[in-house]
Amino acid sequence: MDSRFFQIFLDWYLLAIDLLLVVGIIYFLKLTKQQKSNIFFWLPFLILVFTVFYENLGGYTIYNFEFNQWVNEYLGNVDNPRYNVWIFNFSYKQIATILYLFLIKYWLDAFKKKYINWMVVFFIVIILVIQLSGLEPIYLNQPIIFALGANMILVGSGLYFISLITNEQYLNSNPLRLLSFWQMTFILFTYSLTYINSVAIGYLWNVNKQLAMSLYQIDRTMGIINLSILVLIIASPYLTRILEKEPSYGSS
Repeated sequence: MDSRFFQIFLDWYLLAIDLLLVVGIIYFLKLTKQQKSNIFFWLPFLILVFTVFYENLGGYTIYNFEFNQWVNEYLGNVDNPRYNVWIFNFSYKQIATILYLFLIKYWLDAFKKKYINWMVVFFIVIILVIQLSGLEPIYLNQPIIFALGANMILVGSGLYFISLITNEQYLNSNPLRLLSFWQMTFILFTYSLTYINSVAIGYLWNVNKQLAMSLYQIDRTMGIINLSILVLIIASPYLTRILEKEPSYGSS
């Protein structure tokens, strides 16, 4: 391992999310067998593991240029083999969006869950059409796919907050003591604040690199906060003194 390896993987962001993964694993292993099989716990854990995996894979492709070049050439990108955007297109803009939609679905009542199901199916169909048609190659920025996914996340967040102010089970609780409230709040902030950066990243890097870097750091900070809340959900059986039980329909 050379100094470049340590420079990449000792980055503050990767260190932070790696630490969160370790804490998440510890608390997940402490759950009972029944709790581990409950979507309330395993879905946040899955999102945590998946996010840390692809973020570290992104760092590895910077370190191992030969591997990244091979993948790019396999995908058809021979002009700019240094790009590793393919990882984040597939992982963040596509798979993670679907996972977060399912997470949002968990917090909704039965009537609103069907809207998330329709959005997931529609999103997958659109991804397939765009990818197979070559409209947005996997190795280049994909503003259409991200914009569609982000809007679905925002709509799903809106459905949650509608429930928060209209559903009796939420009205009888203190939202500040519900992890679902904080999770949905920061998901909403994340996809709102990073919308411009993700859709117009190429333009921003060319015309205002400093602004692009600032938005990029905001994106990373919000990502850490979101992962931290996922860890809190996993550890919630040990936080009963400060948290309230989520509405019972969440598991339906």
